[in-house]
Amino acid sequence: MKKPELTKKGQFFDYSTLIIVFVLLAFGLVMIYSTSSYSAAATYGDSAFYFKKQLMATLLGLAAMMIMSFVPYQKIYRFAVPVYVITILTVFLVKTGLGLDVKGATRWVKIGPLSFQPAEAVKLGTIIILAAFASFSGKYMAKMRQNIFFLIIALIPALLLFVITNNLSSAIIVVGIAYIMLIVSNPRPRWIYIVSVIGIVAVTALLVYVFNNLDPTSDSNFRFKRLFAWRDPEHFASETGYQTIQAMYAIGSGGFFGKGLGNSIQKLGFIPEAHNDMIFSIVCEELGLFGAICIIILFILLIYRFMVVANNAPDLFGSLLVVGVLAHIGIQVILNIAVVTNTIPNTGISLPFISYGGTSVCFLLVEIGIVLNVSRQIRVPVYTTNNRRGE
Repeated sequence: MKKPELTKKGQFFDYSTLIIVFVLLAFGLVMIYSTSSYSAAATYGDSAFYFKKQLMATLLGLAAMMIMSFVPYQKIYRFAVPVYVITILTVFLVKTGLGLDVKGATRWVKIGPLSFQPAEAVKLGTIIILAAFASFSGKYMAKMRQNIFFLIIALIPALLLFVITNNLSSAIIVVGIAYIMLIVSNPRPRWIYIVSVIGIVAVTALLVYVFNNLDPTSDSNFRFKRLFAWRDPEHFASETGYQTIQAMYAIGSGGFFGKGLGNSIQKLGFIPEAHNDMIFSIVCEELGLFGAICIIILFILLIYRFMVVANNAPDLFGSLLVVGVLAHIGIQVILNIAVVTNTIPNTGISLPFISYGGTSVCFLLVEIGIVLNVSRQIRVPVYTTNNRRGE
């Protein structure tokens, strides 16, 4: 029996991923309009203010996605170091005259009419440099020295995001991306699992110490107030626990099928910035548990498609690029839903493709373009009539 023929590179395209992303983007735009129309009308006199801005960012991101999907991803390898350095340098811009203060946090850079969040660029730059370093190292990734270099490369941007922009959530995501990519690229990841267990024990011990020894009402412990609010949000209902309680009200009042699209009560000023990090709670209120499950299933399908592309990528660099995107989106989805449901302490993490944020959706779509580009390099078997007959 003859072996099946393989298609030429560039003939395969992962339409499943593209369709899922389009559905998530469309749903996100609808939910952004639904959740922000009241506050936008009250603040700007235009109920579609946030919707229009997100739509423009989405269109720009789609254009970037299409470009990235046709530029061979192997070329990215050559520019991995410059991209990494440039994205790190953008973090320092927030401390210059280009830094933009938004609601007390300086995490944005404004250049002329455009503004962007360096943290989103750093995530992409980290994925590219780690994939390039691991593919360059190859079998030597089993050596501790290479692993240490790998971690240093990831920790530099993570620490800068935390120290310079005070953005702990983005720093955690960068470390999470590096952790998953390290496990996948390391032929002998046993030591990583051992360190992970030690880390979990250390974090648990820290939580026990904080809850048993620190005074939650003391101003000197303000950095730990989110932990206390996570354990007992009602005790901090007027402070750090307010947003969590309102989100829980929204989730609980939605029932199985929800109140109907546009009929949320909590978005009417009760949940601050409902179209941002807490948009999933409004999804639960308006579309109920059924709508929430549908969104989760879409993300699961998207991650599954990433796994398929990564497993069939023609080289290690392409595979690790897709793994990095998978880690980025997967971590953000899990953490966002965990925050909204008070499974973990409250921290600012957006829901990919659905939460409001122009910089986020643009860079996410660039990452999707890279995944589609890798998929186009896959050669798939073609079974002809003669092959089926064994001729």
